[in-house]
This record gives sequence, C-alpha cells and structure tokens, in this order.
Amino acid sequence: MIGGILSGIGGIVHSLVTVYIWIVIIGALLTWVRPDPYNPIVQTIYRLTQPSYDLIRRLMPTVFNGIDLAPIILIVALNVIDVILVNIINALAVG
Repeated sequence: MIGGILSGIGGIVHSLVTVYIWIVIIGALLTWVRPDPYNPIVQTIYRLTQPSYDLIRRLMPTVFNGIDLAPIILIVALNVIDVILVNIINALAVG
C-alpha cells in the first residue's frame, strides 16, 4: 500500500516538473514576440519563471553572444532533478 502511494507521489512530482518545464518554454517563446505585459497570463508566466532565472543568473553567467541561456539551463536542471527525484521515489516504493 505504501509503495502505491509513493509511486503516485512520484507521478505527481514528474507531472509538476513537466508542467513547469512547459511554462519555462512558453515564457522563453514569449520573449521573442513581446506580448502585452498587462495580460494576466503573461504576468503569471513571468512571475513563475523570473525567480528561477534570477537564481541561475546569480550562480553563473547566462548571456553568451547576446543570447540568454537561462531557460535552457533551467530546463536541463529540471530534467536532471526530475529523473533523480522520480527514481528515488520509485526505489522507495519498490523497496
């Protein structure tokens, strides 16, 4: 029974990380088209992504040749975190 609960938690963690990755991708695409900054959806996406970008920018330089690589770095980091966390949770569920 505990294994099933932990497996479900692993699925939820995976889903949340995947949703956040898509939010980061959408936010990066929005920087190319310059949408209305007063749009509530655009504001929400910026509010969800900017704290993560700021953390990455404090840790390392992210602008190379005028291109900000913070979204790419964040997506790679989220994928690594996703794999590690889901594998740990699934290992706990089995064992």
